[in-house]
This record gives sequence, C-alpha cells and structure tokens, in this order.
Amino acid sequence: MPASRFRRRGMTLLSAITLSLALHTIGAQAQSDMQTLAPEDRAMKDALDAARAHRWSRIDDAAIDNHVLAGYVEYHRLKSRLPNVTAVEVQRYLSRYADSPLSNWMRGQAQIAFGRAGRFDDVLAISDGEPPGTIRQCYYYTALLDRAPEKAAEGGRVLWNVGDSQPSECNPLFDTLRQRGAIDDNDIWTRLTLAWQNGESRLVDYLAGFLGPQWQTGIAALERLRSNYAAITDVPTRIGPSGEGAGALFAAAMHNFTRADTEAALEAWRKIAPHLTLSETRRHAIEHDLAFYSMVREIDNNAGWVDDVLPALADTDLYELRVRKALASRHWGEVIEWIDAMPQDTRQEAHWQYWLGRALQQRGDTQAAENAWRLASQERSFFAYAAADRLGRPYDLDMNMPDLTPLQKELVAMRPVVKRSEALRRIGERGLARSEWFHAIKQASATEAAALNAYALDQGWFNLSIHGAIIAEQWDALDWRFPPAAYRDAFTTWGRRNGVDPYLLMAISRRESAFNRQAVSPVGARGLMQLMPSTADHVSRQLDIDAPSLGELFEPTTNIRLGSAYIRDMMERYRGNRIAAAAAYNAGPGRVDRWLRDSPDAFDLFVESIPFHETRAYVQAVLTYRVIFESLAKQGDTQGVALLTQAEREGAYDATLLARNP
Repeated sequence: MPASRFRRRGMTLLSAITLSLALHTIGAQAQSDMQTLAPEDRAMKDALDAARAHRWSRIDDAAIDNHVLAGYVEYHRLKSRLPNVTAVEVQRYLSRYADSPLSNWMRGQAQIAFGRAGRFDDVLAISDGEPPGTIRQCYYYTALLDRAPEKAAEGGRVLWNVGDSQPSECNPLFDTLRQRGAIDDNDIWTRLTLAWQNGESRLVDYLAGFLGPQWQTGIAALERLRSNYAAITDVPTRIGPSGEGAGALFAAAMHNFTRADTEAALEAWRKIAPHLTLSETRRHAIEHDLAFYSMVREIDNNAGWVDDVLPALADTDLYELRVRKALASRHWGEVIEWIDAMPQDTRQEAHWQYWLGRALQQRGDTQAAENAWRLASQERSFFAYAAADRLGRPYDLDMNMPDLTPLQKELVAMRPVVKRSEALRRIGERGLARSEWFHAIKQASATEAAALNAYALDQGWFNLSIHGAIIAEQWDALDWRFPPAAYRDAFTTWGRRNGVDPYLLMAISRRESAFNRQAVSPVGARGLMQLMPSTADHVSRQLDIDAPSLGELFEPTTNIRLGSAYIRDMMERYRGNRIAAAAAYNAGPGRVDRWLRDSPDAFDLFVESIPFHETRAYVQAVLTYRVIFESLAKQGDTQGVALLTQAEREGAYDATLLARNP
C-alpha cells in the first residue's frame, strides 16, 4: 500500500467524525439563526416570505413599518398591483429607493406591465433612457413611434438586425416600422441572411415570405448554397433591386463555409474576392474567420495566405494565435517577427515580452532577452513572475491600498446600503445583500467605494470586497481583491491534513468562486471550490464517508475538505505538479493526460499549448493568485516566494509526469 494511501486510511476515522459533525450543524445552525433574530427582523422575514407568496393578510404592517427593509415588502405589493397603478405611484417608489437595486427592478417590472397593457405614455414616464433587455427595449421604442419617430426607427432597426427570433412583444414595433418603410426589403434580406448564418431555418423561411419577385434570384441562390457551400463561386454577385443584397449573402455563406471546410472556403474566396463589392467590415470579418480557422485547424495549405493577410487585418487575437503556432513548432524567429508585428499595447504586455525574451535567448541575444524580461517582470501575472525568475529578481506585487481616514471608516457604517445589507444577511437573504452592495459600489465615488470595500473586508464579507474592488477598478487593492483571512483556518486545516499547500487551495477557491460560499455555476458546481456533486460523491466514497447533500456543499468546511482531497488526488496523479493539477481541476484529468502525452517538454510551452483558452487562463491565474496569497501572508514581502518549484520549472512536461496509468 502506498504511503499516501496509508496516511489517508489513517485519517479516515478522524475525517469522518469531523465532517459528520460539520454536516450535522448546518441545519441546526440555520434554525438557530432564525430563533436568535430580533423581533423586528423576524417580523420582516415573515413579512417578506408572505409578500412573495402574495399572502398580504399575514403581514404585520405595524411591526415592519420602520424597518430598513420595508421597501422590499412594498416592492412586492406594488408589483402585484401592476399594471393597475399610476405612473406617478411607480415614480415615487423609484425616487424613494433610488439608492437601492429595488428601483431598477421596479422600473423593469413596470415597463413590461405598462407595455403589455398598451400604456406607452406611462412606459416613457417611468423610463430613464433606453432600458436593458429586448422586451423592455421593444416596448420603449414602441412608445416612441409617434413621439420620436426617428429615434424609434433607429432603435427598432438595431433590434431587427439580428439572426435570431425576437420576442412577440417586438412585433408591433417591427410591423409599424415596416409599414413606414423604416425597415425595408434590404433590412429583411439582411436579417434573413443572418438567420441562415445562425442556423435559424424557420426564421429564414418566414422572412422570405415578405420579399417580392425582385428578390427571388437571391432566395434561389441562398437555397442553392444551403445544400452546397461550394456553389458560392457560381451564384450572382448582384442581388435585389439595387444589386447590393449580394454582400449580406456572401458574408453569411462564407461564415458557414469557413466553419464547414476551411481549406475549400479559402480556395473559393480567392476566386471570388476580387470580383465582389463588399464593405470593409464584411470583407474583414470573412478574412478574419478564414485566418482564424486556418490556424486553429492547422491547415498547412492555407499557411502562406494567412501570413500574407495578417498584417492587413492587424487583429490582436490573430497575432496571438500566430505566435502560439510559432511556439508550438519552436520557430523562434517567427515568434520574434510576429510579436514585433503586434499593436504596441499588446506587444508590451508581460505575456508577450516574456516570449520575446525566450525567443531572443534561443537566438543567442542574451542582453535583448533580459531587457524583454525586465519589462515583463514589472507586471503582476504568471508570465511576469516567470520573467522575474529568469532574471533572479523578486516579484513585483505592486500593492497600493487606498488611504481612508478614521472618520470615513466610521461614517460608512451609517450608510443606508450598509444597514440594508446587514439586515438582509441577518434574515438569510445573502443574494439580495450582494445586489444591494454591488449597486452601491457602481454608484459610488472612488473614495466611497474604498470605504465600502474596507467595511466589507472588516465584516468578513470576502466576496463583496473582491467584487467591489473589481467594480471600482481598484486593481492594486490586493487586501480587498485577495483577502488573506478568507476561510483561512479551514484552508490551513484541510490543506495540512491532505498534504496540499493551503495557498494553492485559496488560489483555486478565489478563481472558482471569488470566495462566494453560495456560488452555483451554470453546470451545477457548488460552493467555494465549485465542486460538482458527482465529484463530491466520488471523493466521499474514497474517504469512506457519507456523500454530502447539495445544500451541504455550500458549507465552507465541507466544501474545502472535499475540494482539498480532490486536489490531493490530482497532485498525486501528476507527481506533485501544480500546473498539471490545476489544469485537471478545471478541464478534467483525462484531457490533461492526453495533453501531456503530446506536449512540449518545458513548463512555459506546456502552459501556452493548452488548447482550451479557459484552462490556459485558469492555470496562469491560480499560480499567480497563489503567489499573491503567500506574499500577503508575509505582509506583502515576495522574498522567498516562488511561482514554481524547481521540479515544476525544470522538469519535463510529457507522459513521464503521470504517476500511474489512469
């Protein structure tokens, strides 16, 4: 039995007891929290629950009249009466709660309710410019049809020119604009081609019914292309009464053709491009797609054309892809050439200065390489720290916390948003508390935002301080963006028990959930370390303990305990290599195993070669965050902090990194 497995078995009884106690306390804690609520908070929670269910008789109005959250019950009351209220009533509510997200929510509800009722004067009365959301926008521009027809036409055409079906609420707007000629046959044809491009066949057929005989040549050409993209070299180059409809058709056809068969699409494009009258925007989009897919799919026959067209396109994403292609083949001269061709802002980034230094070193120009690495090392990122390692210099943490006076810190606690957020948290409404907080940050000045972020950190609202600093663009306020105390005891405890660096666990959690213990991903991952229920079940079986329920995965100790055990397994799988383990945590170990079997042998080339953009960025972020957390634990001192171990920096990234056959 491997020593690590022996240690795991030896811990099982203690781990099971600890986890069982943690899980047992969740329900009891929630019930206890409700029992310890002050009478006014209990009354508010009961009132809010009743308001959501429209059980108005159960609300004790006298008990909540002066409560800081009274506006939430009022919101549900007013919403339930829509649209049978006046615009004046709605506007009064909006004014009264202008500093709360309640105002935005109520405006949205009222716009939709008034729009459905055909009360367009009232839609405008409560609007504050173009609203978000397609349905609300359609009602807004419908309301403007007779009041500001040019503005209505402009907004309506934007809503029309998409390749998807729009909600039925938009039909009155579209019908009126078509009757007025503000949406003409060219607009219908353009939308039809966009629908084909998006694979919306039913919408294509529906829109074709609006076009007259002069468009039948175009419709016939489109039908031919739907069954054979290669026919693009034979279809008419003039479509519609003015002949200008061909541009939209060829743009859509090339979009689809390029994705289906990039090599054949380029061959066809080279034949027809000189004979087409296209806008620069459409021509650029077509050639961008051809270059992108030619490189992604590694079509050698297209490589010469790609290199010829890249300088004219001058798109950053294409240059970056071309540099990665050069790195994959170790063509260091091409690396230098294409980095030099990048726009200056992109070229100066630490990422590309690092690779410029690597390429120059490979070409024997040591001094130029060091100059590039010196420039790269001034940032705070994975490749900046890798560049610093090349130079043997400490990392630049570049930390700059905003200064706040004692009075500013004291006054922030009196702000209504703070009182509402605290009250919402007391009654178990953490989601609403976050909404309140972020709404306030968006409206705040730089100093006000700093005071709110400092308060959030002091209260242990780590997720709020992180996102608050991001919203306020306070990028160098590292104590707020990477709170050192966030669940530190749990990370330290379970990291040590599982033999995993606690700073690595903190970095993963920071990247996964930004320390939001209630986070749920679109695919169902839960909690601080974003565990999938299936992964939690698998780890629990390994540990011979009961699998947690979905709700229990939100409990920090449970989540960290299971997440750290899974990371330990990934570390064992890849001989302690954190780059591979982090990649596996994000993309799955099966994919990482395949990447290692066919990968470059150096750490930096392996990271750059990760085919998934999300995973490539994830690995870099996690290792960078780990440096930041360790440095902050040392009061911002980066001396002795290492991005990578010697084995990670110098070892081979190939199949030998696999500790065992999966």
